[in-house]
Amino acid sequence: MNKLTDFPYSHVLVLGLAKSGTAAAKLLLDSHIHVRVNDVKVSADEKLVKELTQVGAEVVTGSHPLSVLEGIEIIVKNPGIPYDNPIVQEAQNRRIPVITEIELAGKMVEGSIIGITGSNGKTTTTMLTAQMLAASKQAVQLAGNIGTVATDVARTLKAEEKMVLELSSFQLMGIQTFKPKIAVLLNIFEAHLDYHGTFENYKEAKCNIFKNQSSDDYLVYNAEHEIVAEAVRDAKSTKVPFSVKRKLENGAWADTSCIYFKNEKIIDKREITLVGEHNLENILAAVSAAKLSGATNDGIREVLTTFSSVKHRLQYVDTINKRVFYNDSKATNILATQKALLSFNKPTILLAGGLDRGNGFHDLLPYLINVKTMVLFGQTKEKLKNLADEAGIHSILVKDVTEAVQRAYEVSNTNDVILLSPACASWDQYRTFEERGDMFVQAVHTLM
Repeated sequence: MNKLTDFPYSHVLVLGLAKSGTAAAKLLLDSHIHVRVNDVKVSADEKLVKELTQVGAEVVTGSHPLSVLEGIEIIVKNPGIPYDNPIVQEAQNRRIPVITEIELAGKMVEGSIIGITGSNGKTTTTMLTAQMLAASKQAVQLAGNIGTVATDVARTLKAEEKMVLELSSFQLMGIQTFKPKIAVLLNIFEAHLDYHGTFENYKEAKCNIFKNQSSDDYLVYNAEHEIVAEAVRDAKSTKVPFSVKRKLENGAWADTSCIYFKNEKIIDKREITLVGEHNLENILAAVSAAKLSGATNDGIREVLTTFSSVKHRLQYVDTINKRVFYNDSKATNILATQKALLSFNKPTILLAGGLDRGNGFHDLLPYLINVKTMVLFGQTKEKLKNLADEAGIHSILVKDVTEAVQRAYEVSNTNDVILLSPACASWDQYRTFEERGDMFVQAVHTLM
């Protein structure tokens, strides 16, 4: 089992448990480091608390008293805890470093990390990259924001294995020395401002993925995304661009018929099974990362001719009486829903709504050309109804996703697409976008 090395701290506060906090606490305890855990939501009598206490952790639950900072040299913060948390703010006042468990994972793995980030498309790109390597007979493990805690994977990663990490801005904001061998930066759009405060802060967090890289490392980036191209201009990494618009001598690119890496043809576009023009960028990024990691063209082609979707991201669910259902619950912002709507040139019934973050939805208007009905739920349903009225589109207000599926089916016709693409986070009604998507899938199967 891999050890935590080059970690010069003896007293650590793990702030927030959940999966990443629990994994970090266990790793630190196994490394003979004094660990104090602080979590508001976990109760003192829960099994997990007892387990951590038995192996030497000091656990404080139910509140965030400033006393938990006494004697602490560094904080490992759960990514979901915002920086305006009183413990975090006081730690910053005392100049106590605040990191996420991604930093710990980086200290256990040498030279085999592929890190992927972006406002949209990172899950698809991560899955594609990992599968391309696996199809090329390379040992690979997935981790990070995709669902598996990075430190858990890093502890058992073999020397010959590669780790493909999906990285969020929340995770990347808390690094010191972490660097992937290959960094992938897909795009940067305005998002998560309720967490980061400003777009500049958000952009800086995303760009942390390459800030510690050297010329021995690779940075795969979107050459056609103006913000990204400007952000990487002074990067020390060896830059590998990708483009959907022009030929590149040193990266991945596409013309009207094929995909290439440098001057090498990889695949005809008509053979690719993944729907949506926006996915072409994800494919080019994955091809770049995979080729740089030694993937074969045969392995890449095998994936691109069979891969259809990531769960909750334009996921084909079923066809019922010639109505086609797609689950795009991972579309938690307007841009993702715009791209989903561009993927279908058929009459579409759009299911949308969710957490109200204070924004409007006018930017969706030009993308509603094929939408015949909008079935709306959640805190934003009235805002989205106003958008539907402006577009002259029939709208139906419902309680939740389950009712939305039933009403959408009732008003649908043969060959319609029934698309869940909420353009909002799920937290007003569901714990996660995955739970929301699962409810959609279950409701579709109930129709049968």
